[in-house]
Amino acid sequence: MEEKAIKNILIPVDFSEYSLYACELGFNYAHDIGARIGILHAFYNSQFSIPLVFRERSPINEEEFAQIRKKAQEDLDKFAASIKEKISKDGWPDVPYHCFLKNGLPEEEIVNHCNKVKPAIVIMGTRGKTRKDADLIGSVTAEVIENVQVPLLAIPENTPFRRLSQVKKVAFGTSFEQKDLDVFDNLFNLLKSYPVEYYLFHLTHHPNVWNEIKLAGIKEYFRKQYPDIPINYKIIDADDLVLNMEKFVRDESIDIISLTTYKRSLFARIFNPGIARKMLFHTDTPLLAMYC
Repeated sequence: MEEKAIKNILIPVDFSEYSLYACELGFNYAHDIGARIGILHAFYNSQFSIPLVFRERSPINEEEFAQIRKKAQEDLDKFAASIKEKISKDGWPDVPYHCFLKNGLPEEEIVNHCNKVKPAIVIMGTRGKTRKDADLIGSVTAEVIENVQVPLLAIPENTPFRRLSQVKKVAFGTSFEQKDLDVFDNLFNLLKSYPVEYYLFHLTHHPNVWNEIKLAGIKEYFRKQYPDIPINYKIIDADDLVLNMEKFVRDESIDIISLTTYKRSLFARIFNPGIARKMLFHTDTPLLAMYC
C-alpha cells in the first residue's frame, strides 16, 4: 500500500507576538490533521538581495552580511526556544516542525517556497485594527495573498480563538462562477474535521432579484453536495463595503471570511487593492484566501 503523504503547513514569522499567535493556531491545526510545520523567517538586506548588476560599485562587505545573517539566526533560535517552551509548559501539541531562514524579500521568499513545497496552507499572523502604525493585513501578507497558489489564513492578533476547532461560522464569498464550486470543496476539506456552519455571500453594487435567485440556486447545489452541513446565504451591498461587511460579520457572528483569489474572482472584481486593503485593515476577522 502506498504511504499517505504527510501534509505541510507553512508559518512565516517576523518574531512578533502575533507571529506566535499564528504558530499556536498552526500547531493545533497540524495536530488535528496530522501535518508537519515549517517556520520561515526571511531577512532582507538590500545590498545582498538585489542582483549584482544593480548594486553600487562599492565592494561587497561579506563580513557585514555574515553579521546580519547571524543576528537573524539568533532571533530565529530564540523564537524556536519560545515554541519549545510553549510545547513543554503551555500544552501546545508536540508536532514535527523545523525552522529555517531565507535571504530576500519576505513576500517573494514565501511565494517561492510555496511554489516548491505546495503546503496545505499558509498561516500568517497580522496586526489588529487598533494598530495605527501599520496595516492589519500588512504589505507582506497582502502581496502573498495576491500571488500564492495555496490557501492562506491571515490571523489578526486580536482573534479570540487559537484553535480552528473553535470556529463555528465561516462566510464564503461567491461570484456565481463554476470555479467557486471547486474552491468551496477545497475549503470544506480544510475544515472537514470541525462542525462548521457556512454562510454563502455575494457582494454586488446593484442588488436585485436575479442575484437572489442565482445565490439560492448555488446554495441548493451545495446542500445536495454537502447534505450534512448547514448553509445560509446573503446578498451584501458593496457600495459601503467596510460598513456592510462588518455588520454582516457582527450580526451573524462570523469567525472567518473566505474569499477566492483566482482571476476575475470575487476578490479580483470586488476587492481591488484599495477596497480590499481598506476592508481588511479595519477588521479583526481572520481572512482565509483560497486559490483555484
